[in-house]
This record gives sequence, C-alpha cells and structure tokens, in this order.
Amino acid sequence: MAFKLFSNAFSEGGWIPELHSCQGADLSPSLEWSGAPPETLSYALILEDPDAPAGTWCHWLLYDLGAKVQGLAQGYKPGSLGTSGTNDFGKPGYGGPCPPKGGPHRYFFKLHALATHTLGLPAGVKRAELLKALQGHVLAEARYMGRFERR
Repeated sequence: MAFKLFSNAFSEGGWIPELHSCQGADLSPSLEWSGAPPETLSYALILEDPDAPAGTWCHWLLYDLGAKVQGLAQGYKPGSLGTSGTNDFGKPGYGGPCPPKGGPHRYFFKLHALATHTLGLPAGVKRAELLKALQGHVLAEARYMGRFERR
C-alpha cells in the first residue's frame, strides 16, 4: 500500500475553501493518512507555498506526531498533538493561505514518515532547522496539494 495523505476539505489539486484561509476562519483542514511504512515511529508535517513572491513560504510545521496518529481534525491547535514549529507568519501552528492578490498559489502539505520517535527539537523551530533534523530519518513522504487565490 502506498503512503497517502488526503483531506476531506478539498480534492487533490483542488481549491482550498476560504474557511481555511486568512479570508475565512483560518482553520487548518482535516488531514488523514494511510500506508506508512511499518517501521514508522513518528511523523512530521510541513505546509509550504512555493509560489510566494519572496520564495517558499512556510505555513505550518508540526513534528513528533506519534506513529499511531493517522490524522488531524479540522482546526488543529498547537499543543494538542505533536510539537509545533514557528511558521513564516511568526506563529506556532497553522497559518492558512494568504497570498497577495494577482493569481492562484499552490499549497503543498508534505507528511514525512520517520524512523525515529522524536527529532529532539524544542517547540518553535523554523523550517530550516526542521529540514536539517529530518535528514537521515525519512522513510517515506506523502504529499497533497491545494490551490488558493485571494479575492
């Protein structure tokens, strides 16, 4: 079985509802996954917008999610599961799509199945620190992409 990530909030490659953006309630969408390698000990999640004007913008960092976790409910709150890093808005947890007007952006949810129980990182790390800590621990990666355009 392939490692897969999906959301009931929008289809793969589809439009992310306004509810999950800065124009709405800015709630994280629900996410579910399946098919992780049997030796998975934890997960790390990164949400990025590679179409941001200043380069890739990080919207969400979540790591040290236990291997038994198979999804996240809509409206994830930092501290409820795993450890939250600091997104590029300067906050822990989820920061929804909020691109400048002028065209659609792509948002990539990347879930990493890891061969370690913990990355040994404190809460609040930035994307570069998390990416460095992931090196040598990734067993598999599942991706799910949505689009959003600010009106």
